[in-house]
Amino acid sequence: MLIGAHVSPAGGPAKAVERGTERACRSIQIFNQNPRAWKPTVYSDEQVAEFRQAMAESDIDSLLVHAVYLLNCASEDPEIREKSLVSLTASLRAGAALGAVGVVLHPGSALKGGAGSAVERAAATIAEALAESEGCALHLENTAGAGGTLGRTFEELAALIDGAGGGERLGACLDSCHLLASGYDVRSAEGLAAVVDEFDGIVGLDRLGSLHVNDSMTALGSNRDRHANLGDGELGRPGCAAFLSEPRFEGLACVFEGPGATGKGVERPDIENAFALREEGLAARMG
Repeated sequence: MLIGAHVSPAGGPAKAVERGTERACRSIQIFNQNPRAWKPTVYSDEQVAEFRQAMAESDIDSLLVHAVYLLNCASEDPEIREKSLVSLTASLRAGAALGAVGVVLHPGSALKGGAGSAVERAAATIAEALAESEGCALHLENTAGAGGTLGRTFEELAALIDGAGGGERLGACLDSCHLLASGYDVRSAEGLAAVVDEFDGIVGLDRLGSLHVNDSMTALGSNRDRHANLGDGELGRPGCAAFLSEPRFEGLACVFEGPGATGKGVERPDIENAFALREEGLAARMG
């Protein structure tokens, strides 16, 4: 498992590699644009070359690009949907240029009306972004289920993938905090195994492209996305250890997004804690 952190690309994407290395990461995740602004970032050829050289010279094996949270591919507002399309397309193009294993996307939200029509709108936007880009996978992230957010169930993820064309570039990103908040009990190795079986039956393990490991401040089925430091929340050390040692997750990028022990972002001790939790999980599985 390629354990890592969400890091800043400030100063250019190669700086993200530097920050990941400082934290002993095996994978990194970045926003490819200012998360508070709509304007996409287009990396220069020089920046791309510097990034690829930095990756080649590091121990980091995997990059994820996270589309910014402003996007709502399911919006009924034509302007928001168009901005979401432009931003998502730019993220996929940036991911292709940088060699990312995928772009992670919160699929969208049905601010009013039913989830069915919102899934159709989101899938159409996603399909268009895929058609206007090439070479980079898109991982739809499961959500905690607050309000009208899409992707709270495996059935919704499958519907979004199918509605967007079901192509090979479409996959999923599973977030441990969101799983718990949306009602999937992943607080033990046995519980997680059953949930992964369910995911396999509905979406398919061949679609699983990446992972987010985050503990949860809120209880099972809360539908609230509130991250806790690994081992300090409702998942606890057993749940986080199980997630980080699940055999079917081997080889995937698994990013801790924070807040970290200091509450100021993920630092090296947080990644070291994640690796320790993985070892605890592996030891428990060995009996």
